[in-house]
Amino acid sequence: MNLNIRTAKADDCPRILELINELAVYEKAPEEVTVDLNHFIEAGFGQNQVWKAFVAEVNEQIVGFALYYTRYSTWKGCRLYLEDFIVTEEMRGKGIGKVLFEQVIEEAKNEKYTGMVWQVLDWNQPAINFYNKYKAHLESGWLNAALSQEQVKAF
Repeated sequence: MNLNIRTAKADDCPRILELINELAVYEKAPEEVTVDLNHFIEAGFGQNQVWKAFVAEVNEQIVGFALYYTRYSTWKGCRLYLEDFIVTEEMRGKGIGKVLFEQVIEEAKNEKYTGMVWQVLDWNQPAINFYNKYKAHLESGWLNAALSQEQVKAF
């Protein structure tokens, strides 16, 4: 297997968006992906870049990605927030996720973030098991809150 981890480019966005949709199906929420390709590219590679990503390639085909951005905590300072992390289903169990995840940890270290945070669904036992290998602290007691674009517009 010829594995390559590299920084994402704008040309990767269509494939990354395909993987985002695959992740949404796995997480039982495919209807929640409403971002369009142009917005996605602009947010990652436009004048006001808000996200960065690493992609995992096998034989020059993108089989996974880790998308992150800077999150500011009033308690901890600048932290790397891992928004999405996926290896396509047929490539899982080959060590690709480990290499990709560790690249993100290295990024947090190199950029001197005060830590790295992410979310995992409480029913996603394979992901929980994966993160437990890194001795990640999995918090309980916090609920996610959000307003949709429609709710914001209607305010």
